[in-house]
Amino acid sequence: MNFSDYESFWTQRYRDAGDAYLFGTAPNRFLASQAARFGADMRVLSVADGEGRNAVWLAEQGCKVTATEISDVALAKAGHLARARHVDVEFVRADIFDWPWPEAAFDAVVGIFIQFAGPAEQPRLFSDMKAAVKPGGLLLLQGYTPKQLEYRTGGPSSVENLYTREMLLEWFDDWDIHHLREHDDALAEGSAHNGWSALIDLVAQRPTGK
Repeated sequence: MNFSDYESFWTQRYRDAGDAYLFGTAPNRFLASQAARFGADMRVLSVADGEGRNAVWLAEQGCKVTATEISDVALAKAGHLARARHVDVEFVRADIFDWPWPEAAFDAVVGIFIQFAGPAEQPRLFSDMKAAVKPGGLLLLQGYTPKQLEYRTGGPSSVENLYTREMLLEWFDDWDIHHLREHDDALAEGSAHNGWSALIDLVAQRPTGK
């Protein structure tokens, strides 16, 4: 799917939500559970951030946040949320498959439910995300596992887009993995993520020598 197709698909979803936030305004629960890893003046990138819920929360932790998003409608909602919560976020409209990713620029990179990337796109996306992290910095992910296709409470319909433990271990075999957990839990993230879900969480650290 090219930039125009992605933009049209997500813009329509966000527009159809009206004044409501498709994924809610509270931060992702896994991300919020990692609050101790974030501190004042950390530079953080939130990838495909949507309507701003995670970027705004990160800014509330004192971080200097950049958030990419493909949809103008989502960006407008994100900007409104940031102003309402009195924080500053650098929101960037970007096709992350054709974006000049900063290298070794961020103390942490966050990817929450970014599983629109299929097998052909995943290697490049994760290579770019890893390269954007400073040596010693962190990369945090949450996504769905293939079991999610049984629940059908959110996420892509293609099993190839979903994460497995083995997949993440392979992608981050050259990093230090501090947290890797598969679990089922009930999500309540707006109208789009609601109900029992099959999840996997990752916190990995780029070695200081790389």
